[in-house]
Amino acid sequence: MAWDFSTDPEFQKELDWIREIVINEIEPLDLLKDEMSPEAWRRATDPLKEQVKARGLWAAHLDPELGGKGFGQLPLALMHEILGRTPSAPNIFGNQAPDSGNSELLAVGANEAQRERWLWPLLAGKLSSSFALTEPHTAGSDPTGIRTNAVREGDGWVINGLKWFASNASVADFVLVFAVTDQDPATPRHRRASMFVVERDTPGMTVVRDVGTMAHPYEGTGTRHSGGHAEIVFENCWVPDENMIGQPGDAFMLAQRRLNGGRIHHAMRWVGQCRRAFEMMCERAVSRKVGGTPLADRQLIQQMITKSSIEIEAFRLMTLRAAWIWDNQGPKAARQAVSEIKYWGAQVLHDVLDRAIQIHGAMGYSTDLPLESMYRTARNFRISDGADEVHIQQVARMILRNVQPVDGYPSEYVPARRAEARRRFAHLLDSPDGAGQAAAGTEAGK
Repeated sequence: MAWDFSTDPEFQKELDWIREIVINEIEPLDLLKDEMSPEAWRRATDPLKEQVKARGLWAAHLDPELGGKGFGQLPLALMHEILGRTPSAPNIFGNQAPDSGNSELLAVGANEAQRERWLWPLLAGKLSSSFALTEPHTAGSDPTGIRTNAVREGDGWVINGLKWFASNASVADFVLVFAVTDQDPATPRHRRASMFVVERDTPGMTVVRDVGTMAHPYEGTGTRHSGGHAEIVFENCWVPDENMIGQPGDAFMLAQRRLNGGRIHHAMRWVGQCRRAFEMMCERAVSRKVGGTPLADRQLIQQMITKSSIEIEAFRLMTLRAAWIWDNQGPKAARQAVSEIKYWGAQVLHDVLDRAIQIHGAMGYSTDLPLESMYRTARNFRISDGADEVHIQQVARMILRNVQPVDGYPSEYVPARRAEARRRFAHLLDSPDGAGQAAAGTEAGK
């Protein structure tokens, strides 16, 4: 049995380089992003992307044949812990959502012609993408209930339906659309949907709006640099056969492949955000004085700091363990661990940010610090990529699947266990029969 908490020294050098460029270059740029035009932002970030590529760290989540490093989930998790500190870091390293997950989906399901048309330009940063699964009138955590459908027509498919919360769709070059293609109730529910690429400006696909959220409170058409969470209407939207990814009925498999690995990346980004908020919390505690003494001397503040530290470290170790299971035993074996970190991590991030805001008081609530923005964004993570309730149900089912029911008393029922123990160890008991047997044993040993 091997259990090692160390990081390979050579890879640690890469992590140190990533940390330096994130903190010293990308974090300051993020403070000015909204003041820059898209062209100015490209001028600022393209040189950084070239440095990342020269270092061999661009799109590192992909296998080598796709231009990545084939690192595996554990090294990627350590990278994302640093990239999670600031919003633009994943983009500059070629693994921003939703493009990173979409590239993994295309890598699994696309044929060579589709890779040439969409995957390679996506990986090169020449195209941007979106993923349209969620619908406003069906439970997003149950994709078997989606209503958007695609019907055969000629050598293609006609898509009709309504999607929303399709991240980045208002500026994306193409959208991956999850649609029902088999209405036969005899077909297994997880084989009824298929995946399609619908390119920007395809007739019949209309991006209605970017839905306002807690993170971006006002309805609009995305920011200057990226789209928000779009509502999309499909009205007799025809796409050719070559726009279907994989085979009819493959959508669930492809979507699951896209989501599970991404959840590990997201979780480690949350660890990075937790760390940044924790650093701010501790700095405030030793700097701010109340009644002539630092906040750090107050027991309630000490409790916030101690609890946050323990929760962050526990969350981090759980996430690294999930990544280790994925790398060593495969994605299927990691399903429970991935659901656990998705559920637990979103809670930890929310709670740590909440404490950091509380310790900073009014300043923490204001836009003078990044905490309020981080806090608003964090609330989404208890819903996106599977709501808390879904992951709770998933974990409980997997745990209980291997537990056998008993008839009558519980297996730990003390009177029954004590009676069995008496029968087993009667020769040792301080009783007439037990004492006699013990004495006989003593005599025999002389």
